[in-house]
Amino acid sequence: MTSSSTFEELVGQLDYQMFIVTACAGGERAGCLVGFATQASIDPSRFLVGLSRRNRTFRVAQGAPALVVHFVPADADDLAELFGGETGDDIDKFARCAWRPGPGGAPILERLDHWFAGSVLEQIDLGDHVGFLLEPIEGEASGGQEPFTFHRAKRIEPGHEP
Repeated sequence: MTSSSTFEELVGQLDYQMFIVTACAGGERAGCLVGFATQASIDPSRFLVGLSRRNRTFRVAQGAPALVVHFVPADADDLAELFGGETGDDIDKFARCAWRPGPGGAPILERLDHWFAGSVLEQIDLGDHVGFLLEPIEGEASGGQEPFTFHRAKRIEPGHEP
């Protein structure tokens, strides 16, 4: 087995939390389902979100001062499908869900009560994705919730070409 196929087999076993990331810049809103994200530092607090270069959210996020990272719960299949299976190039995702403006104008999805907004500190080339290093500035959490995970998201047909 090649090292590439071994790596793909190993990471294919990971079942991590999925997120919906939203952005606003130049009067445009965007959001997408994200699987590449992680805490990057404890002190100072930092979080890294990977956005696909092919994604409209990436294009909007490039000019955004802040991003909102929503933790997707297991019972939010419809939102995961909307933000993962549709593209903002074709539809207005925000016309199909309740939201309010957050820091930098980035939408906060009303149904997702676990979220934080982060100032964009840096954009890092990660290959086919760009990492947005965030410094948390605001957020909300209301108790525990079962996460919507990567293995559940695999069934969603991407709204843009992978």
